[in-house]
Amino acid sequence: MKKLLILFLLQIGVANTMHAQDKHWHYLFDGKSINELRGYQMDTFPDAWKVEDGALVAQTNVPNVDLVTKDTYTNFDLTLEWAMSKAGNSGIFYNVQEKSTHESGNGNSPNWLDNFEFQLLDDIDFNDHEPRRSAGSLYDLITPQNKHLKPVGEYNTARLLVNHGHVEQWVNGVKVVEYELGSPELNELISKSKYRNNPNFAKSTSGHIMFQHHGQQVWLRNIKIKRLS
Repeated sequence: MKKLLILFLLQIGVANTMHAQDKHWHYLFDGKSINELRGYQMDTFPDAWKVEDGALVAQTNVPNVDLVTKDTYTNFDLTLEWAMSKAGNSGIFYNVQEKSTHESGNGNSPNWLDNFEFQLLDDIDFNDHEPRRSAGSLYDLITPQNKHLKPVGEYNTARLLVNHGHVEQWVNGVKVVEYELGSPELNELISKSKYRNNPNFAKSTSGHIMFQHHGQQVWLRNIKIKRLS
């Protein structure tokens, strides 16, 4: 009886701890509500995205409109699930400001030239097979390591941790990219990338989080964020 009581109390303690931890997380998308998101440079949620079976789905054959968080963030832990269509492409951007010196060539926001991107991609069928631009990469800068993707159409998990200049990118529970903002190593990579001639690249230290609409279907669900002090 004593053992059962101890086990019961331990279960209550674990449940209370998990509940306390959950209070620090906030849903950006819980499968239903779109109140935390809007279109890039828009006041409303765009027709380019629909809620279907508990997921945000980028629509095809419509003008591309990226999604941004209504709120802005500096230090945070972001988690979500994502699935990609065949030859699909998308990405997660952070510290986004809704302005750019660049014109968009494909209808979506030009922020891909101004901000770091956590790449989401169908590695097999997309027409760019450069490793540093593959799924899980810090786009055009750092190739992901030890990555294991689910087949196209199945959900992967993504985690983006930004904490006082330290950044981690995770795919399916594995850390695949890690870097320090402003470090000589990262600046050297930028100087050799497609961003090298953009003096505004990655200058913001806080901003919106953006989910890219690249013209292909992508599914996003269970999008949660936790602010870090």
